[in-house]
Amino acid sequence: MVAPGRAENSSRSIAMEYFQYDSHELRCENVRMAELATRFGTPTYIYSRSAIQENFHNVEQNLRDLRHLVCYSVKANSHLKILSLLRNAGAGFDIVSGGELARVLQVGAKPDTIVFSGVGKNAAEIDAGLSAGILAFNVESAGELEAIAARSHEIKKRANISIRVNPDVEADTHPYISTGQFIHKFGVPKKEAVQLYHRAVAMPDLRVRGIACHIGSQILAVEPFVQALEEILDLTKSLTREGIQMEFLDLGGGYGIRYVDEKPLDLGRLASELKRRLAGTPYRLVLEPGRALVGNAGALLTRVLYVKHNRRKHFVVVDAGMNDLMRPTLYGSLHQILPVERRTEETFVADVVGPLCETGDFLARDRRMPRVEPGDLVAVMTVGAYGYVLSSNYNSRPRPAEVMVDGDKIELIRPRERPEDLMAGEVM
Repeated sequence: MVAPGRAENSSRSIAMEYFQYDSHELRCENVRMAELATRFGTPTYIYSRSAIQENFHNVEQNLRDLRHLVCYSVKANSHLKILSLLRNAGAGFDIVSGGELARVLQVGAKPDTIVFSGVGKNAAEIDAGLSAGILAFNVESAGELEAIAARSHEIKKRANISIRVNPDVEADTHPYISTGQFIHKFGVPKKEAVQLYHRAVAMPDLRVRGIACHIGSQILAVEPFVQALEEILDLTKSLTREGIQMEFLDLGGGYGIRYVDEKPLDLGRLASELKRRLAGTPYRLVLEPGRALVGNAGALLTRVLYVKHNRRKHFVVVDAGMNDLMRPTLYGSLHQILPVERRTEETFVADVVGPLCETGDFLARDRRMPRVEPGDLVAVMTVGAYGYVLSSNYNSRPRPAEVMVDGDKIELIRPRERPEDLMAGEVM
């Protein structure tokens, strides 16, 4: 993580090679970020198409010796352009709502590449998944198992299911994105899972396909994933002895990436460890990366409005706030904040804050950064995941535009909202 006294004006610290300084100007691929600000205004999300493609290719290459299916976790970034790009590259999808199901079907996803996770599937969402013929519902409770069986019987379409098992594996990550222990709302304990599998195989409207788990997000160490696999394999062996066969093992996602100075998860080593433990087994591996595919492919372009000083603090007020990027406020997450034009080596320590009427509206606190002036552009890096998807209209602020860059090609993939968009559907 960035220490308060550390400057962020080195191109060597940029999250992705697709965002680089050319001389003193920051570029996305072959396009000047300043040009994007001129064309589309600020704040604007900028994505590198090549970064997303390379991230997916890297995962596929590391898994090439394993029977596998990579299901992109749609909640990380659900834009249709990104979903279409990944579908064309060969990805399946991990969804957590009926809305996400509609999105992946819109881009032509094959139903047998879709897994439906989440603790609160309602009847309409279950019906939609059944009608589509998805690969599996990842069942997270006894009540959900009964609900899926009831809807399956009602619409006369057999449901494919796996049960999400809580392996009680502790992962070193933020508590809000840790999901694999008994204290979390996700999944069911191993002993309860055995009982649920026996109930499921006795239900004629259900077809048991696999077993699932997910231990959290932004995990940088290989060991928790290996431990989770070993727990799942141990349970699978017990179920096999009792006559319950599995087709696939869904190990979820959560692969950590570099935001500032973290060492990313070693995908090559992870794949090697998984291969060694799955050798000789009949199981297909399902993985659900989200952040690892899109996180470092995005930047939020914002403009400095004011620079304030008092006896204790400096404040850089920008036109992007927590309504545009919630992660710093929600998780205390750190993102590099880089000047679009490097004009000085002089630095200062400041809070980078947004225009909202909330003390929690900040993008960085006590951050050593290059000195900036009103009118300067800065880029908040590594926001391709959990950026726009967590945005809101708080303080009646329009959501930002989104732009995709491909080499020297520029495409506006979502226009900035207008004031009239904020009031659409309201009755006076």
